[in-house]
Amino acid sequence: MALNFKMIASAGIALLPALLPLPAAALDEAQKKEFGDFIREYLIENPEIMLEVQDALQKKQEEIRSQRSAEALSTNQDAIFKSAYDLAIGNPQGDVTVVEFFDYNCGYCRRAHADMEAVIEEDKNVRYVLKEFPILGPDSEAAHKVSDAVRKLSPDNYGAFFRAMMTQDGRATEESAIAIAGELGIKEDAIRAKMSESPNSEQVQEAYQLATSLGITGTPSYVIGNETVPGAVGKEAIEAKVANIRACGKATC
Repeated sequence: MALNFKMIASAGIALLPALLPLPAAALDEAQKKEFGDFIREYLIENPEIMLEVQDALQKKQEEIRSQRSAEALSTNQDAIFKSAYDLAIGNPQGDVTVVEFFDYNCGYCRRAHADMEAVIEEDKNVRYVLKEFPILGPDSEAAHKVSDAVRKLSPDNYGAFFRAMMTQDGRATEESAIAIAGELGIKEDAIRAKMSESPNSEQVQEAYQLATSLGITGTPSYVIGNETVPGAVGKEAIEAKVANIRACGKATC
């Protein structure tokens, strides 16, 4: 017997599973073709359904990403907020921590730099952790190697080095990083010796592993309390999440 597709159409495509409880294998070839032709005709006549399906898929995927990110945040607290590879500026003993994954050659990071500078200037109780995440090619990798050496040789100058690197003109390279370090009184020979003696491979590996587990794919990306915040979201958005953490213990109350 042929399937009653007029009845199915009047009830709506959402009722197909209820109207067709049998698996596809239970249909003969003629029924499969009739069923397929109906679905094709219905979707052509109602293409907006595909947009609804796409929206639902994106929402589901985002829910999955959020759940995985929350699990990764819960199990990697020390590596995210207290890694020995990272230094904090602002107030190192602040009551709220903002972690930023950044690349010295990220244009969005440079534009967002002023936002975080304003946050820690206006709020003296924010701890700002710098998570070096070189993802923009060999120049970035080289610049971050110099940065790592600066952090190890002269941690007191690291904040000034970071700020100079984020506000320099042109591309960040090994040469530009060494030049900026030199302006802070750190000798090139010492930097190169430290880079050779103590490369930053473990630091970068940890950052990459954390980014993968948190679902971070670009820079800047922030971790604020219990949330991963992708993109240059702006000063007001960061301040709002900091305020929420103080108010309810979560980035979104």
